Amino acid sequence: MDDLQELSSEVLNKDATPNNKGSRRSFFNEIIRLTIIIVVVVLPIRMFIAKPFLVSGSSMLPTFENGEYLIIDEISYRFENPKRGEVIVFKYPEDKERFLIKRIVALPRETLKIGPEGIFIINSENPKGFLLDERYVTYDIVPIGTLTLTLKEDEYFVMGDNRPASLDSRIWGPLSKDFIVGKPFVRLFPPQRLDFFPGQEVTEN
Repeated sequence: MDDLQELSSEVLNKDATPNNKGSRRSFFNEIIRLTIIIVVVVLPIRMFIAKPFLVSGSSMLPTFENGEYLIIDEISYRFENPKRGEVIVFKYPEDKERFLIKRIVALPRETLKIGPEGIFIINSENPKGFLLDERYVTYDIVPIGTLTLTLKEDEYFVMGDNRPASLDSRIWGPLSKDFIVGKPFVRLFPPQRLDFFPGQEVTEN
């Protein structure tokens, strides 16, 4: 902050000198440098690494509220696979212009069984299966139905934390990895809910 204030004062003092062509030239050079930085550094980050998203709706309550402003990490999944419990942003398979935010509950090649007691997962590490710990779900006030499904090599099963209000894999099916955009990196707004990696509840099972 002090460096910025000192720089501003220096620029103002130079600009106050009449007919200072060198000062004007320096000013325009700084503008050009700033433009180059924006084009070379900021825009690629905006396009390929991180994007802002605004939460719309109540399907992820209480983890994410309507109107919250998120920055999405778009690069991590290029080097690692999504994990169970992570919140992800993805293109809606039935409308690729629309983005949804949900939580991963089942991974590729797993079998999941949804019933009154919750979500039961069967995989190679747990052939007898285990009941998924979903401490993040507090709005499941109605039965979520029954379903048994085995996922393919590149498929994920995603659900909203607010199960009664969520349009998710129970309705339109498994999510292909190709549709995944990234995961929330920071919640910027509202200020009182500022948080890094919000909502992530990765499990080892």
